[in-house]
Amino acid sequence: MMKTYRILSTMLQDLKIGRQYEGFIFLAESSRNAPKQLVPHHHVELELNLVIRGNITYVVEGQRFTFSAGMLLWLYPEQEHQLVDRSPNAQNYIAVFKPSFIRRSCRTPAYAGLRCTKNEKPGVLHTMLDPDAFDLIRKTMDAVMVGSLDADVLNRQAGFGLESADFTYQHFDPDGLNAGLHHLLLLCWRYQRAGESLAGAVTLHPCVRRALQMMSEADWEGSLSSLAKKCGASEAHLSRTFHRQIGVPISRYRNSLRLARFWEEYRQPDQKNIAEAVYAAGFGSYAQFYKVFVEAYGRSPRACLTSSQI
Repeated sequence: MMKTYRILSTMLQDLKIGRQYEGFIFLAESSRNAPKQLVPHHHVELELNLVIRGNITYVVEGQRFTFSAGMLLWLYPEQEHQLVDRSPNAQNYIAVFKPSFIRRSCRTPAYAGLRCTKNEKPGVLHTMLDPDAFDLIRKTMDAVMVGSLDADVLNRQAGFGLESADFTYQHFDPDGLNAGLHHLLLLCWRYQRAGESLAGAVTLHPCVRRALQMMSEADWEGSLSSLAKKCGASEAHLSRTFHRQIGVPISRYRNSLRLARFWEEYRQPDQKNIAEAVYAAGFGSYAQFYKVFVEAYGRSPRACLTSSQI
């Protein structure tokens, strides 16, 4: 019997930023054992990424974008985006800015593009920084990070990890953080305007777009053949095209969505236990869930749930 779930493809994510902060910043690192995919989501804040090392891959508006070290990219509030893959050595700074903060900080025509809620052109606004600009922005981000929470905690909680129900972003120098975010926002926009948006988007095949949509809306408990049939493709064609265009196998992608559903189910008000949440999320067995969980987080489920840091 097919189980249905809340539609993940329209997820408005609460970034849990306290009133004393105008945004936040953290360094996302693959080596911190964060999961490699996120569910499709968007948020009211403007998001800025700087790729420090390796590669990161997003799906945005039916296109796949891979960004390498030195790239600066922007994700607008109305842009639903999904991180689908990262290289094992990937590091990227992520900074977000509240809408009210942007309105106060960006008053002249030169910064009008930051006040938009969506990108004026299809795709992701981005540019490759020259070495001097990259070095300056990275050092600025390093400075703004001083006073933040532990890097392990931020990687688990601030958009890439377990997202504990009572987690809120913290910085031990709110005034310093806010001043740094103001400078960072304007600095990065000046370099964006001076640079060029690069080509490189991969337009997704209709069957891949359909598969992404369907898997985000409901967990497919049947075989791959049932998904392929709904997408109007053979199993081999869908599997091959999905892996080539998204960069990860369908099975790995589906498991990332199941993990997201597990945390959603586990933290429901009725307080499901682990086993109940596992099956409600669409996993066929606890053994399957355990294997996927350890691959994503580097620890067993019980070790994560009993950790004082979660």
